Amino acid sequence: MLYLIGLGLGDATDITVKGLQAVRGCSRVYLEAYTSILTVGKETLEEYYGKELILADRDLVEQGSDEILKDASVTDVAFLVVGDPFGATTHSDLVLRAVHTGIPYRVIHNASVMNAVGCCGLQLYNFGETVSLVFWTETWRPESFYDKISKNRSAGLHTLCLLDIKVKEQTVENMMRGKKIYEPPRFMTVQQAANQLIQIIQRRRDQGEELGMTENTVCVGVARLGADDQMIRTATLCQLVSCDLGAPLHSLVITGRLHPMEVDMLRVNAEPDALQHLSMIDSSTYTS
Repeated sequence: MLYLIGLGLGDATDITVKGLQAVRGCSRVYLEAYTSILTVGKETLEEYYGKELILADRDLVEQGSDEILKDASVTDVAFLVVGDPFGATTHSDLVLRAVHTGIPYRVIHNASVMNAVGCCGLQLYNFGETVSLVFWTETWRPESFYDKISKNRSAGLHTLCLLDIKVKEQTVENMMRGKKIYEPPRFMTVQQAANQLIQIIQRRRDQGEELGMTENTVCVGVARLGADDQMIRTATLCQLVSCDLGAPLHSLVITGRLHPMEVDMLRVNAEPDALQHLSMIDSSTYTS
């Protein structure tokens, strides 16, 4: 049996009772180590779970899945994922590979950023398509995420922006030379994400385009969601450029149309004057 087990968002104790029982009954336990991180390290998890963990990087999961699935038809193997197992398409691929080789699987769910982000005060059913913001380089500056945010806002919907994670990445030079030398991990901050969005807004304004959002659009930055020291900040996009939320992981929410109760909830964690640019569409709807 292949078990895909969600670990939740905070620390070792966020695993469910059902998940922990499954982990302790498995002969091999893999820890997916590239789509997200917990606030504690591998050793802390091993101590709490009472099992040795095998780190599974992107190469192993996407290219060496046969190793993970080896003997899973006759013994129990666990694949641990921060958040919920289906928060990344890679894990759907692992399930399909198991199905195609006749290996039974079971999923044990847990909290993920996709539902826990509701703690910022915005109602989950008012969210549109989730987008990913990637680190720009000197030669690669995609803007498709801005267009998706604009489309959500035109429908009155909020947007959850998942911010880039670079783990075990190689430079083009080392990749071309076949050198297994990796860059230090990098995690995009809310400040960096806001800065990239503002650059897009300014460029499109200069080109005379109709804007889907502005520097005064109300946003929410969240950091270390689910941890004891999680941070939530409601601010304009411009304010978030100078808003330090500390250690990773960070996520960013761009608001759409707002119900008065959402506005009241946003006010709980708001920077000074963050909501002053809100305008009332009707008696029960605000927008920025």
